[in-house]
Amino acid sequence: MRRRGGRTVAAGRTASVARTGLVALCGAALLASCGLTSGSPLVDNVKPGSIGQGEPLKGAHLVITSKNFSENIILGEMIGLAFKAAGASVLDRTNITGSIGAREAVKSGQADAMYEYTGTAWITYLGHTEPIKNPRAQWQAVHDADLKNGLTWLPPSTLNNTYSLAVSQRNNAKYHLKTLSDVAALAKKDPKAVTLCVENEFASRQDGLPGMMKAYGMDIPSSRIQKMDAGIIYTQVNKSGSCLLGEVYTTDGRIQSMHLTVMADDKHFFPNYNAAPVIYSKAFKKYPAIAGLLDPISAKLDTAVAQKLNAQVDVDGQDPHDVAKKWLIAEGFIKNG
Repeated sequence: MRRRGGRTVAAGRTASVARTGLVALCGAALLASCGLTSGSPLVDNVKPGSIGQGEPLKGAHLVITSKNFSENIILGEMIGLAFKAAGASVLDRTNITGSIGAREAVKSGQADAMYEYTGTAWITYLGHTEPIKNPRAQWQAVHDADLKNGLTWLPPSTLNNTYSLAVSQRNNAKYHLKTLSDVAALAKKDPKAVTLCVENEFASRQDGLPGMMKAYGMDIPSSRIQKMDAGIIYTQVNKSGSCLLGEVYTTDGRIQSMHLTVMADDKHFFPNYNAAPVIYSKAFKKYPAIAGLLDPISAKLDTAVAQKLNAQVDVDGQDPHDVAKKWLIAEGFIKNG
């Protein structure tokens, strides 16, 4: 999950904390306590592939950062490797505890770039209570609002690390569930058929279970809902008969490894959490070539790719840096030097 020597919790659990705003309140003055006092240079011998031709960042000294869960570390390492291939010297300060700590690092100029999530920015950082349903409009609103904070959002990926419910293939052979509306219909038709496993936090938040049930007209009694740790949910849904469906994060690698079927949010209740590069605006003004490096990478990132890469870390135990590097090379973005 995390770089060896700094093991993470599951991606979903950390992402959940990020979404609530109950993250470590690490302002610029407290960055030292948020893990930004250290870092190591990227020493990879990489060169341009389809990006970085002509080394447009030659002579630049740039700092990358990320939050402390697998997916975000992988994405942060992609930025660093892209910068490195384009000629920059890169200091790696990924794996900061707490979303706000990582954001403040870029906002204050102590770091130059990270991948952030549109829904997290709109709700947690910018203080809005209602998400914007259209993903592009959500990104545009965040982009425009954050310019005054000295942050430049580059175009988003379709990678969407949001909530849903999932069911095992074995259990779904009987019900053929595809959408959250299907779940609501089953709960109405056969109330005893639907059992849910969810985290405590998800069970009480209005952008979690209560709001979802209201939006979809689900009537599931509390006796049919079990609360547990996020990591246990996947196992219970996959192997147990106690949970027909469980709360999941749509980019979690265990979805693929356990062959779970994720319910489509057909009423678009949950916020969009599309990943996009966020750049310290002063650095972007100095090095506008950054956009040409990262835009093609973001265009290739989607939820299925994220699931695959996350599984390599969270299921197979690979290092996030190595996973990022292998993917960039396989896609032709960079080459080994």
